[in-house]
Amino acid sequence: MSPRQGLDRGALLSAAAQLADSDGFQALTLAALAQRLDVRSPSLYNHISGLPGLRQELALMSVEQLSQALASAAAEHTGDEAIQAIASAYIGFVRQHPGLYEASFHAPERDEPKLAAASTATLEILLRALQPYPLSEAEALHAVRGLRSLCHGFASIEAQGGFNMDFEPHESLRLTVKAFIHGLQHLHHD
Repeated sequence: MSPRQGLDRGALLSAAAQLADSDGFQALTLAALAQRLDVRSPSLYNHISGLPGLRQELALMSVEQLSQALASAAAEHTGDEAIQAIASAYIGFVRQHPGLYEASFHAPERDEPKLAAASTATLEILLRALQPYPLSEAEALHAVRGLRSLCHGFASIEAQGGFNMDFEPHESLRLTVKAFIHGLQHLHHD
C-alpha cells in the first residue's frame, strides 16, 4: 500500500465523516480509515492524535455543520415557521449525516474550547428563534432542551426504522413541532 498523495487534515476528516455516515460511528477505527484512504495507520498520526483526537475533531465538525444548517434554516423564517424550519433542518442533517451526528455525542473532551464555542453558537441560534415566545430566560433554556430532545428522539426513532407505517414522517414531525409550539405559546396560561 503506497501512501496516497495529497492527504491532509481536511481530506482525512472528510473521509472519516463519510466512513461514519456509511458504516456507522462505531465502525470508525483508525484501521478502517487508513484502508479507506489507502495509507498505513501510522501515517494518520501526522494529522490527528489517535482515535480520541479523531473523535474530538469529528464532534466539532458535527456541531459546526449542524449549527450552520440550523442557522440557514432559521435565517429565512421567524416565529413558528423558524421553529418548524429548524426542526426540519435538524432531522435533515441527521438523515444525511447519521454517523457524523453521532460523533457529536462521543467527544472525549466535552469542555474543549472550540467544541464549547460551537455548542454555544448552536444554543444562541435556538434562543434567537425562541425570542418571539413569552418565555423567561430559564423557560427558553428548557424549551431549547425540549426542542432538541424532540428532534433527536424523532431522528433516532426514524433512523432505527421505528416509523414503519406507510405514513408521511414529515407530516408527523410538522404536527409534533406544532404541538410543541402551541405549548410554548400557552406556557403561562396554565
